[in-house]
Amino acid sequence: MKNNYKFLDNINFPSDLRKVSENDLQQVADEVREEMISAVSKTGGHLGAGLGVVELTVALHYVFDTPNDRLIWDVGHQAYPHKILTGRKQKITTLRQGNGLSGFTKRSESEYDPFGAAHSSTSISSALGMAEANKLENKSSNVIAVIGDGAISAGMAYEAMNNAGASKTKMIVILNDNDMSIAKPVGAMRTYLAKLFTGKIYFSLRETLK
Repeated sequence: MKNNYKFLDNINFPSDLRKVSENDLQQVADEVREEMISAVSKTGGHLGAGLGVVELTVALHYVFDTPNDRLIWDVGHQAYPHKILTGRKQKITTLRQGNGLSGFTKRSESEYDPFGAAHSSTSISSALGMAEANKLENKSSNVIAVIGDGAISAGMAYEAMNNAGASKTKMIVILNDNDMSIAKPVGAMRTYLAKLFTGKIYFSLRETLK
């Protein structure tokens, strides 16, 4: 990392991020985005997926007590901002290089990567397993899965949601409906999401929140 940043220079781990004022979080997100673009322009990689979750990544690490609370990224392409904020910003220019950072989340790389993701649609299942373990051990920590609109259309994701609903296990699933899957999502879920985000109720709620 060679750029000079007002906030990011002093943020090595989420514990540092949580010391920043809530009013300054957008500036932090802007700096993370700039650093990510700078790194990927040199190393190559999946730029769009990460750019779309910068604010979400900052918010999640700010609100939740990671790594005690476990944050699971589906696939891992969207985890570049996560890597920058979890002790790996100095090595971000080694992304996808020999002996460098993995292009995906990797358990041996950081305690902030509780699950090694490569293939898609695995995040909810892994989160459910960790949440069930928390329940058995009487732990109150959170487990959060972030999954895209393409990945959530797979059978493995549906099976996990079905089991999670039946078991009433404490976990959080965040749908990143960014319309950026490799192939155009199809099926009933895609149709439902399209109607949901173009409907009157959604737009009314969005205007109210503004």
